[in-house]
Amino acid sequence: MSLSVELVAERFEIAGGFKISRETRTHAQVVMVTVGDGTSTGHGECVPYPRYGETLESVQTQVEEIAPLLKEGLSREALLRAMPAGAARNAVDCALWDLEAKRSGHSAAVIAGLGVLKPVTTAFTISVDTPGIMAEKTAAAAHRPLLKVKLAGAGDDERIAAVRASAPNSTLIVDANEAWDESCFDKNMSACEAAGVALIEQPLPAKSDGLLADANHPVTICADESLHPGKGVDELRRKYDAVNIKLDKAGGLTAALQLVQEAKAMEFKVMIGCMLGTSLAMAPAVLIAQDADFVDLDGPLLLARDRSPGLHFEGSTLYPPQPDLWG
Repeated sequence: MSLSVELVAERFEIAGGFKISRETRTHAQVVMVTVGDGTSTGHGECVPYPRYGETLESVQTQVEEIAPLLKEGLSREALLRAMPAGAARNAVDCALWDLEAKRSGHSAAVIAGLGVLKPVTTAFTISVDTPGIMAEKTAAAAHRPLLKVKLAGAGDDERIAAVRASAPNSTLIVDANEAWDESCFDKNMSACEAAGVALIEQPLPAKSDGLLADANHPVTICADESLHPGKGVDELRRKYDAVNIKLDKAGGLTAALQLVQEAKAMEFKVMIGCMLGTSLAMAPAVLIAQDADFVDLDGPLLLARDRSPGLHFEGSTLYPPQPDLWG
């Protein structure tokens, strides 16, 4: 059956801005793909990742190039071979999942063999800043059970201590976004251990993370930037204890489901993460979050305005998507 394919680029303001070690952003830029058969429609959203050379324009070009095959009825399995892993394939794949759910009358979770989805607890992100400002922002979020703290390298020991003092009862995970090096690794690692941090995401640059193979791991270390689009997890085992799986990097829900199985088979802890997008981008990730050790799907909570309809949050509890949103 022939399908129509539409795409639109959108911008959503970030409440208070978003700052990590290598950039500051005021808006989330996303691409929404819609596929339809004349009766039912499916939607998917992706967030282009500049680190891998993705832009709004490059993602739109990729979708336009694959559109003729989609109109001829390209399957999700064939899509894995027809497009490279990345944001564009994610949006298309998730749109096909949504369309299949709408056509069949069965939820995407049932189609995936997962049954009824349960709510999950998501992390809430604290952007990197001075220790004092981070302490203030943390105090306002200290009621949340899981906080994700962005770090920047030198001085992170003070940031970690300040955050912990402001949220003594929250579980902390930290994300260095490749900002540490040999000059601060040991000091920051010790500070994380002292603060009872549960997980450290990507402390070293991916190009120099070989140092982790011989480093002491008193805190669980998780690969993010080192888990490249379309790559498996087998080469990461000597360096990392956990992997952060994101739909935009895996290239869609179809590939992410396979990657989660691979990671668990190799006894990695699994974190389900996200780029900064709307509820439409988070909704498919709720499926792979069901058995994850850590869930970081707080994108909509960081926006000044989410799309409507959106996901339902009660504090940090994220409820499964309703069909009018996705799946």
